[in-house]
Amino acid sequence: MTLQELRYLVAVADEGHFARAAEVCHVGQPTLSTQLKKLEDYLGVALFERNKRHLTPTPVGEEIIAEARVALEVMERIRELARQGHDAMDGPLRLGVIPSLGPYLIPHLLPLIHDAYPKLRLFLREDLTANLLEQLRCVKLDALLLALPVHSEGLDVMELFREPFHLALPAGHPLALQKQVHEHDLATQPLLLLEEGHCLRDQALEICASRERRDEVAATSLETLRQMVAAGVGCTLLPALATLPGMGAIQSRLIEIRPFAAPAPSRTIGVVWRHRYPRESTVRCLAELILAHLPACVMPSAGLQNVVPISSATASSACTPERLQKT
Repeated sequence: MTLQELRYLVAVADEGHFARAAEVCHVGQPTLSTQLKKLEDYLGVALFERNKRHLTPTPVGEEIIAEARVALEVMERIRELARQGHDAMDGPLRLGVIPSLGPYLIPHLLPLIHDAYPKLRLFLREDLTANLLEQLRCVKLDALLLALPVHSEGLDVMELFREPFHLALPAGHPLALQKQVHEHDLATQPLLLLEEGHCLRDQALEICASRERRDEVAATSLETLRQMVAAGVGCTLLPALATLPGMGAIQSRLIEIRPFAAPAPSRTIGVVWRHRYPRESTVRCLAELILAHLPACVMPSAGLQNVVPISSATASSACTPERLQKT
């Protein structure tokens, strides 16, 4: 039994298909199939139930796959420990980020990261929270920038900053006459939301809990919401970073942005990685850089002193709505 066979095993489990797993492993499908059969013969058990459409792990196969993941991660930890003997910020880092944060924070960070850590090769993946957490669990990503809380076993979470929400209104809207808005002002307003699966949708509905529920327009991105607001379709909530000058194609003359009166609703942004991830020091250095260069519109959290492991006792589905913080 070899580590390469374990890599093939995990790839087949993740992809559910020999051809896709072979592509991920950069080998031919016959090679991968032969090596997996060799592993099954060595172990004396069937690892997958096969049919024409997909592969399903057998009960014993699921247990062996779980241990294979551990073995591969230990191997990666040994390799990364050796690499850190040279430079923790030298090499690739696969970073996942949610769509309501990435376009507004990452462009601010990239020049800083390049200047501070020129040897760090940052690979970015933008996706919904649930998908990012699954890719982190499967070791396809190394760390995530997410809205907290998240609930998934075996992770460490570090709070970075709190980001207030603002209300985006069509130009000339009656609420634009106010310097600040209140949550109860939204009770009768048509509210534009992101589609199901976006944590920001749940957060917006939590803020507007007292609002009369009715059919809402759903969009795939904040920029689509911004354009619908400019077209006069309704109002929406935007995180503070998305309201900075230069963020979004619609000019300010078409949209009015108003802050909420204190205590203003906000969300907490943090970095998440697997417990015992071998390059934790790399993630911490990146977190230190973020904390040292936060835009003025957000407020730093406890940061590096607040690393919270998520255990099975507290784990549940991702993005469970909780009452939002007030600033």
